[in-house]
Amino acid sequence: MAAFVLGGTMAKGMVVVTGASGFVGKYVLADLITAGYRVRGTVRDLTKSDAVREAVSSITGQSVRSELELVQADLLDDANWSELLSGADAVMHVATTVLAIEPKDPDLVVRPAVEGTERVLRFSAAAGVKRIIMTSSLATIGYGLGHTSGKRVYTEADFTRLEALEHPWAYCIGKTRAERAAWSFAQANDLHLTTIHPGAILGPASDPDTSVSLGLVVNLLSGATQAVINTGFAIVDVRDVSAMHLAALEDPASVGERYIAADGYTRFEEVAAILRRHYPDCPITDRVLPDEVLLAMLRSGGSSSQIINDIGNEKHYDGAKGRALLGRPYISPEEAVLSAARSVIELCMVQPTQAA
Repeated sequence: MAAFVLGGTMAKGMVVVTGASGFVGKYVLADLITAGYRVRGTVRDLTKSDAVREAVSSITGQSVRSELELVQADLLDDANWSELLSGADAVMHVATTVLAIEPKDPDLVVRPAVEGTERVLRFSAAAGVKRIIMTSSLATIGYGLGHTSGKRVYTEADFTRLEALEHPWAYCIGKTRAERAAWSFAQANDLHLTTIHPGAILGPASDPDTSVSLGLVVNLLSGATQAVINTGFAIVDVRDVSAMHLAALEDPASVGERYIAADGYTRFEEVAAILRRHYPDCPITDRVLPDEVLLAMLRSGGSSSQIINDIGNEKHYDGAKGRALLGRPYISPEEAVLSAARSVIELCMVQPTQAA
């Protein structure tokens, strides 16, 4: 049975996972159960409980109905947090709010990120839970640091400077403020915090209730994307993100550390090219939108204005530290893309005429 260091001794534990109905949350639940932990997950809507259990069961390959406890809790409400953290040995704070388009009201994203993190840590400390693994983001590492053109490599030592962020981005603001608040609270309250920083999370969906990032693959396969943008991003497979959470939990050396969960740099046009090779009968675009056209659209209030911060520069993230924690190479970006494609087709989220 898996174990982790708790107060200097080895002990099997019960882990609370926030955001149990999310793309990453389901994999984290599955990995913890497979590793032998007792697990309690949070959901905002208990009517999703059966669907979450079915999705987690599909990942583990066996029913988890009797092993997975789900409790209703909201990041913006104190109700139930004391009860659900009772008896817990560790918390994995995975829950987050991600929107496909930049909201007119940033608080739709910022408040759950910041207040939710503060609430989870405050109730954890009150319940005597010391060990916290928090899902952060590359958005808290590579922005507001004066990088507007060319290539730059970022490491865990870099921290986004919101005061220098040229173009407002609610997700970046929320995640950065939340992480800074988490480190401050952890230090003041002797919590054993580790943060995991994924890039764009792809890989196989366990059910149709999945992530914004998988929309990239769905929209390319369906032809909804008529041209890709002339930039790129760091891709990570959801299975690696989940495995890194478990690895951090079981490695006492990870306390107080940040870990990038991604490696390399993949252009949007490369993602489209991968899908065209394997799904030649799908209407996958080969057009690339010129920067000047995209910038004009974004500055006039385009719905994806959050990506304006990545136009004209290449953000490469050094995944060596995270890879060492993982203890193996990352799943390749190509496999992350293709496994995402296979899953959305199997789940009937897109209907290609022929699959390779």
